[in-house]
This record gives sequence, C-alpha cells and structure tokens, in this order.
Amino acid sequence: MNSIITFFEKFSINQIGTTFAVLFAVIDILGSIPIIVGIRSKVGHIQSEKASIAAGILMISFLFFGTKILKLVGVDVQSFAVAGAFVIFVIALEMILGIEIQKGVESNSASIVPIAFPLVAGAGSLTTVLSLRSQYADINIVIAIILNMLIVYLVLKFAGKLEKWLGPAVLSVLKKVFGVILLSIAIKLFTSNIGALFMNEIKI
Repeated sequence: MNSIITFFEKFSINQIGTTFAVLFAVIDILGSIPIIVGIRSKVGHIQSEKASIAAGILMISFLFFGTKILKLVGVDVQSFAVAGAFVIFVIALEMILGIEIQKGVESNSASIVPIAFPLVAGAGSLTTVLSLRSQYADINIVIAIILNMLIVYLVLKFAGKLEKWLGPAVLSVLKKVFGVILLSIAIKLFTSNIGALFMNEIKI
C-alpha cells in the first residue's frame, strides 16, 4: 500500500512534460508518416488501436522489468543509461543529417511488426524508457508513454491526411528540430550517469 502511495506522490507535470518530449522525439512518429503510408499501401490496412496498445504495453513492461532483465545479465542501470545515451545520439545524428545508420525491418504483419515493433517501440525508445528511469519517477514516465501512444494512434489513423497537410518540407524541419533536442538529451543522460558509473567502479 505504501509503495502505491509513494508511486503516485511522485507525480510531476514538469517530469511528464520532459519525458513526453524525449519519447516523442525518439519515437518520431511524425517523421515516420511516409513509412506508415508506404506500409499501408502494401498491406491495405493498419490496425491503429492494436499497434498503439501493443507498443504501449511493450514500453511499460520494459520500464518495470527491464532492470530485472539487466540484473540477470549483470548490467547496472547507469551502464544501460550511458549505452542508451549513445543510441539516442545515433538516432539524433540520423534525424539531423538525414543519414541511415540503423537498417529498417519489413514485415507483412503490419500492425505489430513493423509498426508496434520496431517502428514505435524499437531499440531506441526501449533504451530511452529505461535510461529515463535513472532520472525521473515511474509514474511520470508511464503517463508520458500513454500520452505518446495516443498521438501514435492518431497519426496511424490519419497518416495519409497528415502527410498531405504537413508536406515533406515541414516533416523534414520537424525531424531536424527533434534531432537537436535528442542530441542535447543524449549529452545530458551521458554526463548524468557517467560520473555515478565511475564512482561505482572505484568503490568496487
């Protein structure tokens, strides 16, 4: 009971705003509109609700059980956060420079693969979720994930209309802006956790 009360006591609008912005930038669902439209043209229909719920469950599950999985393989949260900073750094470079470092995955089962995973809940977003846990309270990250999944649902539902409305130029600008935001977040994550990581090594 006390743990549940403590969970809700850590509610913070500021933390929700920050974690929401980080996840929104990492997921980059607006930048993925052309990919979504392309997948839809191939498979005919994408189940927006199914994809959004599956991605949300995957991200929230990783938030709570990711640390236990890491302990099984002998990795601490600080090490994972530093590794996450590098992953976010790479994603940011892709967005800013317009280059492809990670190779995409294609599948005929569009709602879950590749929409829910790895397009929405991919390596970058899962790494980010666990990395954020070293800085922010669980409840705020969960709310940020849910809010992002609502946006993912809307984008999946109206991807064709959004692509025509925003246009390639606006989508390109949005991608670069969020890329710069991600770059600064990657640096913050790295500097916040590298010190603690070295201190743990010294104690050992």
